Amino acid sequence: MLEGDFMKELKKLNSAQIRRMYLDFFKAKGHTEMPSQSLVPVDDPTLLWINSGVATMKKYFDGEVVPDNPRMTSSQKSIRTNDIENVGKTARHHTMFEMLGNFSVGDYFKEKAIPWAWELLTSDEWYGLDPEKLYITYYPKDDVAKEVWLKTGVAPDHLLPNQDNFWDIGQGPSGPDTEIFYDRGQKMNNLPEDDPESYPGGENERYLEIWNIVFSQFNHTPEDTYEPLPNKNIDTGMGLERVVSIFENAPTNFETDLFLPIIKQTETFSGEKQYGQDKTDDIQFKIIADHIRAITFAINDGALPSNVGRGYVIRRLIRRAVVAGKKLNIDEPFLAQLVPTVGEIMKDYYPDVLKNAEYVASVVKSEEDRFSSTLNGGLNLLNDVIAKAKADQTNSIDGKTAFKLYDTYGFPFELTREYAEDEGLVVDEDGFKAAMTEQQNRARNARDVDNGMGVQNDLWTDFKEASQYVGYTDLVVKDAKVLAMAFEGQRVDTAQAGQTVEVIFDQTPFYAEMGGQVADTGDVIDNYGQTVGRVVDVQHAPNQQNLHRIELTANLKVGTRYQLVVDQKRHQKIEKNHTATHLLDQALRNVLGGHTQQAGSLVEQHYLRFDFNHFGQVTADDLQKVEDLVNEQIWREIPVTTVETDLESAKEMGAIALFSDKYGDRVRVVKIGDFNTEFCGGDHVNNTNELGLFKIVSEAGVGAGVRRIEAVTASDAFQFMQERVTLLNSVADQLKVAQLKELPHRIEDLQNELKQVQHANEQLEAKLASQQAGAAFDQVKTTNQGTLIAAELKVAGMDQLRQLADQWRQKQQSDFLVLATAVDDKVNLLVAVSDEKSHQVKAGDLIKAIAPAIKGGGGGRPTLAQAGGKNPAGISKALQEAADYLNH
Repeated sequence: MLEGDFMKELKKLNSAQIRRMYLDFFKAKGHTEMPSQSLVPVDDPTLLWINSGVATMKKYFDGEVVPDNPRMTSSQKSIRTNDIENVGKTARHHTMFEMLGNFSVGDYFKEKAIPWAWELLTSDEWYGLDPEKLYITYYPKDDVAKEVWLKTGVAPDHLLPNQDNFWDIGQGPSGPDTEIFYDRGQKMNNLPEDDPESYPGGENERYLEIWNIVFSQFNHTPEDTYEPLPNKNIDTGMGLERVVSIFENAPTNFETDLFLPIIKQTETFSGEKQYGQDKTDDIQFKIIADHIRAITFAINDGALPSNVGRGYVIRRLIRRAVVAGKKLNIDEPFLAQLVPTVGEIMKDYYPDVLKNAEYVASVVKSEEDRFSSTLNGGLNLLNDVIAKAKADQTNSIDGKTAFKLYDTYGFPFELTREYAEDEGLVVDEDGFKAAMTEQQNRARNARDVDNGMGVQNDLWTDFKEASQYVGYTDLVVKDAKVLAMAFEGQRVDTAQAGQTVEVIFDQTPFYAEMGGQVADTGDVIDNYGQTVGRVVDVQHAPNQQNLHRIELTANLKVGTRYQLVVDQKRHQKIEKNHTATHLLDQALRNVLGGHTQQAGSLVEQHYLRFDFNHFGQVTADDLQKVEDLVNEQIWREIPVTTVETDLESAKEMGAIALFSDKYGDRVRVVKIGDFNTEFCGGDHVNNTNELGLFKIVSEAGVGAGVRRIEAVTASDAFQFMQERVTLLNSVADQLKVAQLKELPHRIEDLQNELKQVQHANEQLEAKLASQQAGAAFDQVKTTNQGTLIAAELKVAGMDQLRQLADQWRQKQQSDFLVLATAVDDKVNLLVAVSDEKSHQVKAGDLIKAIAPAIKGGGGGRPTLAQAGGKNPAGISKALQEAADYLNH
């Protein structure tokens, strides 16, 4: 078929219309539209990011959950970073992309999936693509798929067998697949038409793969056999970015409405650099456009820059984009300004991105500023190293230098390697790792290591007898059996008074430290009512039993039964603070926005500490709103209930989960009326009224994008307030105010009085200064350069010296003025030069010459300069040196 025979024109569809048309088509075929899930997989610890459409459907395909409708469709945002170095260098590599998909869980199969795909692609009601431009590949042994395609109307010469058309990722569901390619014409090809790779499925730019339909019909067994699945499934994936490039006739995905607005805005930052003029520059434009999309969506979904996990991915993407900007001569922070543009592009399907653009931009700006502050130094070093390597013809960068770039300038190793590869150099990765290990060892050796309960040694690894925690309902256990005990790293059967031991009981009311809540303390009592020891800490053993640290006051034996009594008063205070933490978490979300997420917590006896993600200051007004909202829930006397349920049911309840936490099949949910519902394994009050009062003690930033609130409840809150009242009463007594409500007025009066006194004092000082200056200004000396007035005055400081210099300039009493004053052990020195003489002698030069006499330094403009010093005894010398300077 010749290119000229392709007569059917493409519809004019933008990315939003293409996405919506796909979803609407399958909804018309009985599918339920599933929302695009968060990029952060909150219930799948096997994934760092959601990396495909089917990743959100795993629970349905593996039978864990039965879907309400076995037919589903979605447009799922996804992130893949395994080939990040190729982004910008190829036509279609992206870190974030959208995967359009339709799924069948044990419902329809090839007989429906194939005709529907053809209908969507070719029907004038839908995409209306020219059938002559579509080519299909299939697995050679899949005769059913071949026959269905032929019955659907695909021309035999457009249907090609391909041995690679089999989807298999190891044990689990697998099966043949069929791929659909769009012929973009030879003009789009990067190969000659007769090249061996110039065919649908080959490595070329002409035939673009747009859709993969997987027929999941086998189970790949551990024995490496393929057994038929009882329920066959359909899993498809169509890359939105690729399809858009077809409808917009774009050479690559980047010349589409999904990326071009970002590129065009980046051009305005770059100035003379324009997209499409230079291939090397184009790579940088593409990197920026791709990365800011991924960064924006990831942060909007709750991930934040850090040094580990997905946070490191975001940090790396930001740094790669900043470096790309440097290569385009963009020296000022710019990435944050692109965030609203991403939001505008994607607002049709992802309105929350535009809604949260200000917050996302603040996160990006903070991280960008941090990196930019050290980037120039790192780039200068790297460029020098590259130049030296080329000059020496070593063609490599040593590991220590790469580590210095990482440790001092924040350059990820991957960034250094990419930079080097662009220059034809390699980096010593083994040397980098060795330098990293050396630093980690130094840090480890410098640390104060607590070898107590925080470190669980090997002696507990194989101990698997069950231990039951009953502290949710009982704070006393009357018959707890000692299952095992250890002393100084060795398992023992008996221990003596004075020893500190680790003990596991068959049941316990003592809470083991977890989820920010500190461990319970209390007593171990024998059958005679005598205290055997004090429980000072409880941690989890490797197999999750509660491991008690006990300071013994009497002997303890394995196999013996004891009474365990939790310190009830302390426990109840901790419960109050834990419930308050949940109230605070929800209040912050309500007041500051849904982007706030818990970043850590500590629930102690006398206070609570709560860290949360939020960029920028929390205003006093917002902080008061948060505190008021928490107290409102306390005074509403809301019942606090807990329930154990399965993970999916908990999510349907709207329970808040932490991205960093892993949850099992059964979870515990704490519900505070209709105000807050969270996953939590900790202890809580029965009703919010038990908290009595909530008071925020402090709020501050503790890291990039992380804020910390410390607060108190109940009696501790009352005591905190009482201390403030006592302090106010003391101030009232000192100010002789009868009632506290009069304090603000009295303080205002005092401030006004103080201002009046200060003003009168300033006037008096100015008058005295003028009197001194009057006498000094009469002492005019003649030098070779002109007339000079040089004097030491007793004035308040530099401000008054400048005022006197203004008077001198108005009266034109000499060509040069040098004044000095000493206040305590500090010296202020001022030099003024008339306009006529400033071209001859500059004030800045003169003050630099005489400032060393007062052990100081300074500078300024040609007509006025000032200096500070710490040697009052050198004033007379400085004044003499001024005369000497002008006499030369």
